[in-house]
Order: sequence, then C-alpha cells, then structure tokens
Amino acid sequence: MLDYRLLDALAAVIETGGFERAAQKLHLTQSAISQRIRQLEQRLGQPVLLRTTPPRATPLGWRLNNHLQQVRQLEMDLVSTRDAFPLKLRLTVNADSMATWLAPALARCELSPEMDFDLVVEDQEVGLKRMRQGEVMACICSESRPVNGGAVMALGVLRYRALASPAFVHRYQTRTYPERLSQIPCLIFNHDDQLQHQFLESQGLSPPQRIHHCPSSEGFVQMALSGLGFGMLPELQVQQYLDRGELIDVGPAYHLDVPLFWHYWQTESSAMTKLREAVSTHAVQVLLTQEARLSRALGTSLY
Repeated sequence: MLDYRLLDALAAVIETGGFERAAQKLHLTQSAISQRIRQLEQRLGQPVLLRTTPPRATPLGWRLNNHLQQVRQLEMDLVSTRDAFPLKLRLTVNADSMATWLAPALARCELSPEMDFDLVVEDQEVGLKRMRQGEVMACICSESRPVNGGAVMALGVLRYRALASPAFVHRYQTRTYPERLSQIPCLIFNHDDQLQHQFLESQGLSPPQRIHHCPSSEGFVQMALSGLGFGMLPELQVQQYLDRGELIDVGPAYHLDVPLFWHYWQTESSAMTKLREAVSTHAVQVLLTQEARLSRALGTSLY
C-alpha cells in the first residue's frame, strides 16, 4: 500500500526542483522531506530520485508521480479542490504540434488555471513510449494503437512538404536533377525524425548523405529559409512563406499526411475529459481529417 505522504514529498521535489523548495511548499523541514524520500525508496527497494542538481526523477519516480497526479484528478470529482495544489499535468507532444496548433488548444480549457502543464517534446513516432512507461498522463503522437489501460482519439493530420528556399533549389538544380536530392544538404529535426528519409525513399533515392540536425521547429524553418538545406515542413507552420514564395517544393510535388492522435488513460477524471474535449475541439478547426484531405484532393465536399 502506497503512503501518499511520501508521494507528496516526491512530487514536491520534482515540481520545485529541490529539497529546500519542496519543504517550503509542504510547510515541512528539509530533513523531513529527505526522510520521506528515503522511506519511500526503502519500501520500494530502489531509488526514485537521482541526487543531481536539480534532483531528477528516475523512471520509477516518474511513474509514481504520474500515479499521484491521476489520483489527484480523480479526487477533484469527489471533493471541492479550490484550495488544492494545481494539477501537474505531464504531456508528451511532438514539436511541430507545439509550434503550430497545440498552445491555443490548451488555452481553451477552462480548467487551465488549475493545471500546470509539463510538456515533454518527442518525435511523433516515438512519443508513446513515455505513456507505456507510465511517465505521462496523455500523449499526442502518430500511433493509433492505444497502450494497455489506455484509449485513443483521432485529432486530424499535419501535411508535410519537402521545401527549401528558391536560392537553394536554384543552386542545387533540384528540379532539373532530382536524383541528386540524397546528396545535398538535408535538414533533420533529430535522430528519430524519418520524414526526410520517407520523402527520399518515395523518389527511389537513398537516405540523405549530408545532414544538418536542428532540434527546434522554429530553427528548422529559419534554416530552410536561409538556404542551408531542404526539409519536410508542415504546411500549417509555413503557409505564409509558401504564399510569398520564400519556400518552394524542392522537386516533384510531394506531400505526406501525418496523423495525430490523443492518447489518454481509460480511468479519466472530469478535468482530463474537459481538457481532451478542448484539445479535440480546437484540433477539428485547424487540422483536417483524413476524409477532408481526400475530399479536397478530389475537389468535392463532405457536406
């Protein structure tokens, strides 16, 4: 049986970034916080915190903290929580959603003053691993299969295009000699980003040989605009540059529609339900569904 006084101490250290600040938050002494953490670790037989500066949770520590937040959510449906601490809501999101549509979606939630968001940015292909490990309470990624004990809701799709500056396209003659695309500078977000590889494979080409890694959505766009390389960019993020001709397709017209899904736990509080509904409502307005993409491509209407 878990002792929630000990979990409260763990959560306070994680949220405040230190034992002293955790003690101030819980109106305890620093030694009392340290003692509770030691008791928790002794009962579990393994560490829950790495004693770094600031302290960092171990994988078990994150799972315990996530469990505590879910318990706090459910308690909100049972009792008045006006005087309770805000929920520490840890979400896994992909960087391009964060750079385009997600922030307004989170702001739509009426309960946001009672939630402190802790956003963990992962590539859309791998973000669900933290959900499986119990480290986060919800996840936005491209995987449609739910984790054990979880459920999933489709949000829509982000359309990506292989883009670069006109100067870059002219310099490397990418439209005249598309077979050279795998040999010229390519922008890649991080080692998990495979969108550029998928584009080159669709053209019958080998993986990129020259790579600029740029783990920033905004920086990625700026590098493309500056002519440092080509990359797969979401239309939603760069429409203004497309309209002005500052970014153009590097070769034959190509697009990739990446689906996005909201993963959540089946045991869901009313607070998380309202957050999920707020995100879904906004996503419907800015992300097109797969059916709408097909309808637009065929020049027909769904209505």
